[in-house]
Amino acid sequence: MAQVKLGDFIVDLSGDLPAVGTDAPDFLLVQGKTLKNVSLEDFRGKQLILNIFPTLNTPVCSSAAHKFNKIASDLDDTIVLCISRDLAWNQEQFCISNSLDNAVFLSDMRNENFGQDYGVLHTNGNFQGLLARSVVVIGKDKKIKYSQLVDSTGDEPDYDQLLANII
Repeated sequence: MAQVKLGDFIVDLSGDLPAVGTDAPDFLLVQGKTLKNVSLEDFRGKQLILNIFPTLNTPVCSSAAHKFNKIASDLDDTIVLCISRDLAWNQEQFCISNSLDNAVFLSDMRNENFGQDYGVLHTNGNFQGLLARSVVVIGKDKKIKYSQLVDSTGDEPDYDQLLANII
């Protein structure tokens, strides 16, 4: 079971990120005001970058969302999914208010399966029930190509390392 820092505290996560080379766990996430269900199969044939984070209501998460939206605009044949437990309609409003239209924002609001299956659910501490900041790259073959668990929740991912691993 992985751990991350949240401020001065060590937080336990529900497991570990999926190992590179393994099949990506399927997921059921929710998109937008229509509350459309979305699964891994909906992105068949595309490379995916999963930007996983606690909530858009923090400066670090908001900043990272903007950076991932920019990354999404610069990539061909790759889709960036920004995933949190924020309510889907709040995510959509955040995107509208911030003119973010390149990345796809998805909510794990229906259940904790995504957080459990990807090993990123905080199991204790102030963010208990939220997702840990991490990045996962899923290849077109639905295999995990790269993963990065950010050691401290207050830090952004290593974007250079991510970009070096998506080609």
